[in-house]
Parts: sequence; structure tokens; C-alpha cells
Amino acid sequence: MSRTPPLQARHADPVNSAALRVPAPLAADSTVTPFAFELKDTSLPLVTVVLHQADVAVLAEELQRKLGDTPNFFGDDPVVVDLAPLREAEQPLAFADITAALRAHRMRPVMVTGGNAQQMADALEAGLPAAPEPAPPPKPRTIEVEREVIREVVREVPVQVPTLVVDKPLRSGQQAYAKGGDLVVHAAVNAGAEVLADGHVHVYGPLRGKAIAGSRGNTDARIFTTCLEPELIAIAGVYRTTETPLPKDVAGKPAQVRLVDGVLVMTPLKL
Repeated sequence: MSRTPPLQARHADPVNSAALRVPAPLAADSTVTPFAFELKDTSLPLVTVVLHQADVAVLAEELQRKLGDTPNFFGDDPVVVDLAPLREAEQPLAFADITAALRAHRMRPVMVTGGNAQQMADALEAGLPAAPEPAPPPKPRTIEVEREVIREVVREVPVQVPTLVVDKPLRSGQQAYAKGGDLVVHAAVNAGAEVLADGHVHVYGPLRGKAIAGSRGNTDARIFTTCLEPELIAIAGVYRTTETPLPKDVAGKPAQVRLVDGVLVMTPLKL
């Protein structure tokens, strides 16, 4: 009786991994299905709400006092909740109630930052992940330059980011953002429009919308305008709305806004 030889395991011949990614030729009647989604890196400017009070009732009362007269001011804008002032708080934070209080004024909390380990874990359980750390400022680039054709001298040259210049008026709902640099607008920023920059914001015209300078935390950024009438001004997360009237010496006049010891300071400009 003949015996069938036992099966032997064989190692496949080495295959180039790149070749595995090459799709086989499609048959004539095949249908190409498009991708259902793509993942892309993006950078979005967000308003930060800094919590100084763990009592949700007190928070809701102050939100109503400051924003009650402008219920549509934020327009469902996404916001980051900064917990740094409450980092040492012993009692747990009621994130569901905090989120509800902010949503009542059309702010949509999407991330948290600055809390201790337990606070960040509680926030994540409530659907609020940790915000990514801000990108560090670009390091100066060094170049080598010959001097007297004898030795090389290393000089630090800062990387220059182009200034974004806008020549047309911005209408309600429009936004201009200068990533990594300054923004210059040679026209009006109307109510409902938004201008943002990681550096300074210059508006050579009426500023009636929102202006946010230092959107990535640059506390040295400033806002300049020839006519200060904003809905909101903010520098490095510190903001002021129309709920607080502007000083008479800057309202509707040329002015600059800067941050001094965590407080927005407005001074007239002599043009």
C-alpha cells in the first residue's frame, strides 16, 4: 500500500512589504469605492474659559450677569475649560453642571486643561478630553557666515513668519486668522466678524466684531485699531465683552489693547 507523504510546512518566499500595498488590477466590471473618511492635522483658534470658582451656582449667576444681555454672543463656539485656578481644590468638580452652565450661553466645551490628575480623569469621563499642549515657539535658526575669510561665525537668525494682510471688509460670519504671525486688516471688521492672530492684530478701520490676539498664549501680543467698538477683545485667553462699557477716552477712537499683569489695558493712540 502506498503511503501519502506527510504535509510539510513551508515558509513563504520573502515579499517586499511595499508590494503588498499595490492593489490588484480591477476587473472591467469592478466599481471603485471612495474612502469613507480621511484624517488630517489641523489647528483651530479656540476661546479659553478660565474657571476661578468651583461652585456651579456662582458660575451660572456670573455668566447670566455678564452674558445675559447678549444670548447669541458666542454662537455655539467651541471653548476650552482651563482648570488651573482650581487645581488645588479638594472637592470634585461637577463637569456635567459646568458644561450645562456654559451651554446655556451658547458655549460648547470640547476640552479641558490645567487640572490635576483626578480632575483631568473626571473630565475625560464626562466627555471632555485633555487639550493638547501648545506648540513651542519656533527656535531661532542658526547660519554659518564667513568673516574675513579666516573663521566662521555663528549667528542666530529668528525665523520670520509672513504677516497676513486683508484688504477687504469682513462681514458678519467671516473670519481671518494669522497663524504664527500678525494680522493686518485695511478695512472694517463688522459686527459678527472675527479676526484672530497668534501675534498682534492691527485693524485700520472700525473694529466692531471680535478681535483675538495672542491666540496661542502670547501675552506680549497687542490689538491696534483706528476705531475701537468691539463685541469682544481678547489677548492670550483674557477677554472683555460689551457687557463692560469701554472707557470714554478709547470708545470709538484710535486705541491699543495690551495685557498687563493679567488685565486688559486700553490706551488711546495719537495718530
